[in-house]
Amino acid sequence: MSGLLSVSLGLWQDRPAEEALATARAADALGYPSLWVGEMATYDAFALATAIGLATGRIGLTVGPLAVTVRDPMTIAMGAASVAALTGRQVDVALGTSSPLVVEGWHGRSRARSAVALRESVEALRPLLDGERSAFTGESLSSNGYRLRLPAPRSRLTVAAFGPSAVRTAARADRMVLNLITPASAGRLAAQVRALNPGISVAAWVSAAVDPDREAVDRIRRAVVGYLPAPGYGEMFAEAGFADVVAYARTGPHPRDLLAAVPDDLVASVSLLGDADTVTTRLSAYAEAGVDEVALVPVSTDRDPAGTTTLKTLAPHIPGP
Repeated sequence: MSGLLSVSLGLWQDRPAEEALATARAADALGYPSLWVGEMATYDAFALATAIGLATGRIGLTVGPLAVTVRDPMTIAMGAASVAALTGRQVDVALGTSSPLVVEGWHGRSRARSAVALRESVEALRPLLDGERSAFTGESLSSNGYRLRLPAPRSRLTVAAFGPSAVRTAARADRMVLNLITPASAGRLAAQVRALNPGISVAAWVSAAVDPDREAVDRIRRAVVGYLPAPGYGEMFAEAGFADVVAYARTGPHPRDLLAAVPDDLVASVSLLGDADTVTTRLSAYAEAGVDEVALVPVSTDRDPAGTTTLKTLAPHIPGP
């Protein structure tokens, strides 16, 4: 296999929140070059990134994806600069539109113009992160007259993408990241974004468990089930051979019944599951599809807390400098 290996925190909601720090420490100690620090229901992303930077030795940080209809460009730039100044690390930023549950339910914000907000956030953030004074007024957001008083972090910008609009926006950034993706779909999206920006980097978060037990597979299954009826994702799973499961998902069954209908092979189609050789072969499939960076999302279980065993097993495949 070839390509960059990084780590992304799983932030598994049914595991202790503090395991995020244990995963980060293990990734740093094992030599992984960078860590993605997202945000769900526990830690604030910038607070967690700062704690990780202070608890580790050298690992680079990407904060996000941050929901662009929740966080405005100024607060994102200030947060990135704060983490960089407090930790002395390279701090990059990832943006996304998040989900209706998070944006509309938890935050009480509208996602009605999220595609516009994503594009405009990229435009507004670039000069702010480079230390320039903000001067942007768009259709969905604006920032004028603010300049960082901390050193400019000069962060790379990443856009989480799947649909055509987000791919077009990602082409304006430095990197596109894909989540819950088969190698075949990753290859198509990588080709689409490179047709617009040949120099862009493409990353994919992929859940990983070496020699997984039942708990590990079921943890990924619960993460996958909500995507099955979604436009685009359903077609991806149908292409991978699971059209019957997608059709059932789109009838609106009880979540418990849908969960029971998801076979292990479907889970494996968007994951790194199996023994070390199987996982290594699977990593090669993403690289061959055009993915420059696989961000391992190590599955945390009672047998493998914080996913550290998986990270140790795959560490020999970290490319050299």
